[in-house]
Amino acid sequence: MLHQKVNYLHQNPVRIGVVERPEDWVYSSARDYAGGKGLIELDALA
Repeated sequence: MLHQKVNYLHQNPVRIGVVERPEDWVYSSARDYAGGKGLIELDALA
């Protein structure tokens, strides 16, 4: 259920048309989950 909520949050900037992909939103942790480097270091959800 937590993954569902995180995915929902990551999709918000895409839904409103601000970015094409969740990892393109600079303030999103989606970049970390996609294998990139975000603003802060995160541990992946288990």
